[in-house]
Amino acid sequence: MEASQKPQRVAVVGATGNIGTSVVDALDTDPAIATIISLSRREPPVTSTKVRWERTDITEDDLAARFASADVVIHLAWLFQPTHDPTTTWRNNVLGSIRVFEAVAAAGVPSLVYASSVAAYSPGPKTQPIDEKWPTHGWPTAAYSREKAYLERYLDSFEGQHPNIRLLRMRTAFCFKPESASQQRRLFMGPLLMNRLVRPDLLPALPTPEGLRFQAVHSKDAGEAYRLATQSSSTGAFNIAADPLIDSKVLGDLFGKQTVGIPPRLARTALSAAWNLHLVPASPGLFDTLLRLPIMDTSRIRGELGWTPQRSSTDAVNDFLHGLHEAAGGNSPPLQPHIPGGRLHELRTGVGQRP
Repeated sequence: MEASQKPQRVAVVGATGNIGTSVVDALDTDPAIATIISLSRREPPVTSTKVRWERTDITEDDLAARFASADVVIHLAWLFQPTHDPTTTWRNNVLGSIRVFEAVAAAGVPSLVYASSVAAYSPGPKTQPIDEKWPTHGWPTAAYSREKAYLERYLDSFEGQHPNIRLLRMRTAFCFKPESASQQRRLFMGPLLMNRLVRPDLLPALPTPEGLRFQAVHSKDAGEAYRLATQSSSTGAFNIAADPLIDSKVLGDLFGKQTVGIPPRLARTALSAAWNLHLVPASPGLFDTLLRLPIMDTSRIRGELGWTPQRSSTDAVNDFLHGLHEAAGGNSPPLQPHIPGGRLHELRTGVGQRP
């Protein structure tokens, strides 16, 4: 459903990350949008006359002043690390997000688009897709899932207190693009994964946890979903994912290999040991969440916002794998293919110990 008047000024909080850069690119193509206020802690390269950057820390800066002229605020900012210090992620992700929401209300911004996640959902069936009414209590062992679920509860209250604000919650599946490969390697796989080893021909078979099933979407298609959300008069939650469902067979086809099922308990034990030794940044809690994610029905966003992904979920995963092998990255600070100090810096600062 189209809004009666399209927004002209959109503030994007967390504009330099995987989804944020795709959102800014999508907004930049829309002639109805005159200004994109890009808010982030580190300065991105500005390649469009529409984009105005402002250095912003959501945990301490005056956000209402930055939102004062905006028609829409899109909130994407999130820390995935440090998984060994959940107090830090809680302070940024939960308390920082609450500051964003309250600043939207204080500044009188008409519309708020928030980046929720499939991880906000409670465990659900793996064969029957769930719609946006499914409970959002997350899974307790992962900070990421707990934080997303807590913010869903906070927004329930916020929505009742501010009925004049149009609120949309974008519950995305796993988002991939080639430019995000190096960042996602640092966030989830760590410095010991050598890019050149991401090659199907080096594997006799592909080990996968038994029962693995998840959804994915290309980050550029996710960016387009956010652009459509800024123009809509709709409210509520929207599931965002592309077809097909990713399971062991699909992964085997992508790699061109037979798959070998691994008992989930064995895979979790190995991951837990590696995480506790600071060899990988992804926590065993994230693995718990992955195995319990429901399958989302995307009928609402397709029918109501007219969103159709231009790339399949396998295209998204394949792009990520190629990007990982080539150590690809983007121009923004979080997406840079190489960071100062490289992998030794990742090890010295404690894998999964620092943002």
